[in-house]
Amino acid sequence: MSTAGFTTCLWFDGRAEEAADFYVSLFKNSELGRVSRYTEAGPGPAGSVITVDFVANGQKFVALNGGPEFTFNEAISFQIGCADQAEVDFYSDALTGSGGEQGPCGWVKDRFGVSWQVVPSRLIEMISDPDQEKANRATAAMLKMHRIDIAALEKAYAGE
Repeated sequence: MSTAGFTTCLWFDGRAEEAADFYVSLFKNSELGRVSRYTEAGPGPAGSVITVDFVANGQKFVALNGGPEFTFNEAISFQIGCADQAEVDFYSDALTGSGGEQGPCGWVKDRFGVSWQVVPSRLIEMISDPDQEKANRATAAMLKMHRIDIAALEKAYAGE
């Protein structure tokens, strides 16, 4: 049985190095790794980046300049657990800046097209509450939001 773990490969169209730099700058416990370049054998221009290994928030990734054939969609997303509203706001702003977009229920798409869920831990606690009325109120409030507003969730959860 392998003990190597998993590495997530993200397919970009010429922006792998830019994306890796961005993610490493955004998350703690992150670093750039090996950069591989095309050789004269191709298929890309010799010397241009084919892959960038990086760690973001302790997770291993490889950014691949694979071309325009494939693009990201919301079927795959990365969840960012947030301790408080300040973290929700930080990650939402950072990921939607420079061409990203805010989606419903705390989902965002960054400027590279990668989808993220910016999720405060308090939201999970509220919607998982065994008191179904409280959980339903919190869920209904969340479904009306784009960026998650913890204070508004708390009010709905309390029945205010």
